[in-house]
Amino acid sequence: MAEVKPADQALDAALALLAAGEVVAIPTETVYGLAGDATSGQAVARIFEAKGRPRFNPLIAHVASMAMAENFALFDPLSARLAEKFWPGPLTLVLPLREAFGIHPLVTAGLDTIALRMPRGFASGLIEALGRPLAAPSANRSGRVSATTAAAVAEDLGDRIRLVVDGGPTPVGVESTILKVDGGKLRLLRPGGVTAEEIEQAAGVTVERAGDAPIEAPGMMTSHYAPGAAVRLDAREVYDGEALLAFGPVRASGAGNAAAVQNLSEGGDLREAAANLFSFLKHLDRSSVATIAVEPIPFDGLGEAINDRLRRAAAPRDAMT
Repeated sequence: MAEVKPADQALDAALALLAAGEVVAIPTETVYGLAGDATSGQAVARIFEAKGRPRFNPLIAHVASMAMAENFALFDPLSARLAEKFWPGPLTLVLPLREAFGIHPLVTAGLDTIALRMPRGFASGLIEALGRPLAAPSANRSGRVSATTAAAVAEDLGDRIRLVVDGGPTPVGVESTILKVDGGKLRLLRPGGVTAEEIEQAAGVTVERAGDAPIEAPGMMTSHYAPGAAVRLDAREVYDGEALLAFGPVRASGAGNAAAVQNLSEGGDLREAAANLFSFLKHLDRSSVATIAVEPIPFDGLGEAINDRLRRAAAPRDAMT
């Protein structure tokens, strides 16, 4: 079972686990978060694994300073003004990614935007001490109520993680507001700890609701990560001219004829495969093939998430909404 440590005694233990690629449940002002190093694919894969029945939705990357945020995202004057007003605090800004960013693609789910937030309290000090952003969705199993106390986290996730940092009940108690800033427009993707009215007052711009507009978050679209090449799933034979996304030690028939090969995990480790998925798909896409053949991948554990993402990658492009 997870060890529960008071926040004033937990910094060193949390840092050691994060540096080793583990995940830690931490208090924020909104809800407790399940935190991992946002630059480490293994750590982010552990987040999805611990939450259970995972989907490769984008995660919020939590930062300790504006300088850290600007390493990963492009701020226009409006988004900078909102950050100055509401950070640290329960507002998440969805912003364009910088080129050559260091955030692992599992965090952004392959999008060209990143969701950033600057938390208060223990989380801020932990990020500053680590020197890297933390990806941190709510610390609960998928589909369950978000945890606002350390006891709730331990009850839900205690058999899946090693440390819960107890900072007392979270003061906000609901997740952060998620706001997309795009060309001087503000779109509310999720209501939360900062109201639309507060945002409008600070920005001088009307906040638009997402409503029935096309969904932009991965995991909600029929086709999400769509490489230039077509994607052919459950391939047991590789045709001439195809690239191969392999898994495990046994190859599909004709693999020797593949134009390019990337193996998600030669040992069949689903966590390793999850961490490699987006980068390996992009690598094969750069080989200029018409089709990427994908060997069968088990559906258990993280395999469910891997197959979900691959299914969306293989969906007809006119299904993208």
